[in-house]
Amino acid sequence: MRCVIARFPFELTKSGVLESMKGIKPEQVMAESVIIGRRHYPVKQVGQVITRQDRRDFSADEVVRAMTKLGFTCRALPETVPAGILGPLRQASAVLGTPTPV
Repeated sequence: MRCVIARFPFELTKSGVLESMKGIKPEQVMAESVIIGRRHYPVKQVGQVITRQDRRDFSADEVVRAMTKLGFTCRALPETVPAGILGPLRQASAVLGTPTPV
């Protein structure tokens, strides 16, 4: 399938994307993601791997459109934060503890 990402045309196939992402460790998903195989990859990581361009050169929407047309499942945001994993602010608060009255 022909698609345009960052003003450059690419011929992408589902099998080609699967092959490109084979052996690539997924980064932590903070925004949009693509499910490739059984793994959730950040959209920008997938775009960088398949286009070999800098992540600042294309938008996440361009990659989401291309991956959706190829039949991959795309998610807008991470579903939930796994139990036991605190965000940076909550983790800092937990380390500092609760204030005690004087």
